[in-house]
Amino acid sequence: MSLLTTSELSIGYIHRKETFTVQTDLQLEVRPGEMVCLIGPNGCGKSTLLRTLSGLQAPLAGKVRIHNQNIQKISTTERAQLISLVLTDRIEIDNATVRSIVAMGRHPYSNWWGTLSREEVAKIDEAIRLVHLQKKTNQLFAELSDGEKQRVMIAKAFVQDTPMIMLDEPTAHLDLPNRVEIMLLLHRLAHRSGKAILLSTHELDMALQAADRIWLMTEKGIEVGVPEDLVLKGNFSDAFLSPNFFFNPSNGNFSMNYHLDKEIELEGDKTRLYWTLRALARAGYAVVEKADRKIIIQENKWCIGNECYTSIEELLYAIS
Repeated sequence: MSLLTTSELSIGYIHRKETFTVQTDLQLEVRPGEMVCLIGPNGCGKSTLLRTLSGLQAPLAGKVRIHNQNIQKISTTERAQLISLVLTDRIEIDNATVRSIVAMGRHPYSNWWGTLSREEVAKIDEAIRLVHLQKKTNQLFAELSDGEKQRVMIAKAFVQDTPMIMLDEPTAHLDLPNRVEIMLLLHRLAHRSGKAILLSTHELDMALQAADRIWLMTEKGIEVGVPEDLVLKGNFSDAFLSPNFFFNPSNGNFSMNYHLDKEIELEGDKTRLYWTLRALARAGYAVVEKADRKIIIQENKWCIGNECYTSIEELLYAIS
């Protein structure tokens, strides 16, 4: 059963009375309890799509339906009870605590100055607990780190208690540990709460691990599927084609295209082999069979003939 669907959807924008079409004929769906990651090169229209799906921007053609209702035909209040939206904009609010920010999520259901019921207070406390900010409940929002602020906004979206949460680049401006934590948190929220979560991201490696499905957006359209299927079909390699790097389907990472003008043979255990390969490529070496020189990786050393080295740094210095 689908929560959100699109039919023959075209998205874009109007600037100085001229229409610019970004994507056409999109047939998409989001199901309850799943996390969908929207990824693609810069400028392909990810933010435009999210704004259209959330009702902030009118489609150029076609329809967006949530709970079988046309998103453009329902009131702002009804929309706020169906979709929570977290945008990339940095939010600076003085003299507001974590609790008061999260409590704003209850605004679609009550008067802004109204008294919160026990049930609503419990929902706010639960949302704060889910994002691991119990110790910061009464701290000023302005005093938090960027990662903590982002978790507060996710808690606010969660306490809004909508069947769907949309997030535009929720890991932007965050360091690696916070990016990982946010992605895992969103994945858990989708699976434990049954809410549908749709987010745009540039974190391809984490999207491949955390997403139940991926919308891979290119200038030609959107490919939809389970991450592993899209990798094996070569969709990522096609979408991010560049002379400077390539998508490596064996590990889900991007690798730089170095100029390899030297050859060497390599043998050893899997982990050390992988990192030695990376270092050799950076030094301009292509690993081939039956080269003039051969590196044999042993437990704690790298050997070329009778000479052995205890680190990759020593090895690189020796072969250079």
